[in-house]
Amino acid sequence: MIRIEGIAAFVAVVEAGSVSEAARRLRLSKSVVSERLAELEKALGGTLLHRTTRKLALTEDGAVFLERAGRIVREIDEAAADMAERRGTLSGPIRIAAPVTFGRMHLGPALYPFLAEHPDIHLTLDIDDRRVDAASDGYDAIIRNGPLADSRLVAWKLAPSRRLLCASPDYLARQGMPTSLADLDSHRGIFYTNRGVADWRFQTPAGAILIRAKPALGINNGDMLRDAAIAGLGIALLPTFIAGPAIREGLLAEIDVGHRPEAEFIYMAHPAGRNPSAKLRAIADHLKTSFGDPPYWDMADNP
Repeated sequence: MIRIEGIAAFVAVVEAGSVSEAARRLRLSKSVVSERLAELEKALGGTLLHRTTRKLALTEDGAVFLERAGRIVREIDEAAADMAERRGTLSGPIRIAAPVTFGRMHLGPALYPFLAEHPDIHLTLDIDDRRVDAASDGYDAIIRNGPLADSRLVAWKLAPSRRLLCASPDYLARQGMPTSLADLDSHRGIFYTNRGVADWRFQTPAGAILIRAKPALGINNGDMLRDAAIAGLGIALLPTFIAGPAIREGLLAEIDVGHRPEAEFIYMAHPAGRNPSAKLRAIADHLKTSFGDPPYWDMADNP
């Protein structure tokens, strides 16, 4: 007999990339997950995964079975969530990925009251600045700041995200305050490597203009990007949700070059083709309300 627990274990192992990580996500022991996999393969009469000490790989049968197995698991999760919604409760597992700095500074504090109000939701929040594939990496949704061009995702806007150029007072005293886009060519730039050096795009009456400052440092983390600017290494283009406190404390100074960086948003995005669960929609609505429009971190009285 094929049991749904075995199908769920198989899908979790493929999405997690290992039995140990799947066990952590399912809140089971490794031995239980391995046992369920073995029972599933016995019931199907075939091998689904090639196992070595270093990695797992789908067999041809496993790849064919995975597509339908994933749909089965998602549909059962969605059905259970719908039943919970009919009873007026939100429950069940949900997995979301988000960038480190925004997660630490704003996402976590906004989520904690919601989770306290809905204790039957089991949220796994993966905080990582790397780019993830929501569908293949097994996420119900991802949260991103900035452009979102992936057609495989359906995006919900959570809040506007204003960015500004900034540098330390010490750097500006040494190198001078740029007052135009042309001035930026002679300055050192600190860049977010997940976007690259082609990230400094500004709105002008003639359209968007790309500025390429001399790269001084590339970093894939917002906290360290801010700290490098505070250390006087160059100019950084930072979201106000990161730079705001440092500017208010006098550690960074805003730079006005007469044009604003291109407008951006903070998004929650879920894989296209999946019906978002009631709890995912509820989390998105809660975050949108918590952040506000304009967002609270852009308000003049924000401490």
